[in-house]
Parts: sequence; structure tokens; C-alpha cells
Amino acid sequence: MSDRRRPAGTREDAPRARSGAIGRRFPRTGTEPVTAQSPLRLRLLLSAVFLPLFVAGAAFFGVWAADTGPGDSPARGTLVALAAVCAAFVLLAAADLMVVTGRLRRERDTPGPH
Repeated sequence: MSDRRRPAGTREDAPRARSGAIGRRFPRTGTEPVTAQSPLRLRLLLSAVFLPLFVAGAAFFGVWAADTGPGDSPARGTLVALAAVCAAFVLLAAADLMVVTGRLRRERDTPGPH
């Protein structure tokens, strides 16, 4: 990086050291610290707690929807929608759990400052 000014409208390449899997597309523009990190242990705890709860919710609403008759309240469609929402949250929690465990493993394997 040089000290000369770049023409307006051009972007300089961002460092890839703390980038995501694909890399940063644009340089940082906010005031957050360069070393800002997500609270990975809290995300791990929340994903680990809510994953089984959402699995149980999806199963519960799915079974309830299967046992619902034509005139019952709540309607079968409502229960199926709740089961689908819980299933979507299961997928999100599982994906977050995989991402967080991978990042924690990568942090543990990289040597720290000497």
C-alpha cells in the first residue's frame, strides 16, 4: 500500500488475514476494531441448547398436525407451518454449530502471538 491518494471511486484490496471463506470484497468502512470477533463460545452454547429444542418442536408440531382432524383448532396448515419454521431453525442452528466449531478449531490450531 502506498501513501499516494487513489482516484475517487476506486477501492483498494482488503487484507485476507481476517477474512471469511470467500474473502472481503470491499475494505472496512466502519469504526469497529480491526480485531472484532463474534462471541463464538456464546454462539456455540446457544446453538447447542436450541438445536435439540427445535428438533423437538418440529417433531411435536409435525405429530400434532398429523393427528389433527378437519374441524380441529388450530388448523393442520398452522401446525405444519410451525413444524416447518422449527425445521428451518434446526437447519440454521446446525449450520451455525458447524461454523462455530470449525472457527474454534482453527483458532485453537493457530499459534498465538509470541
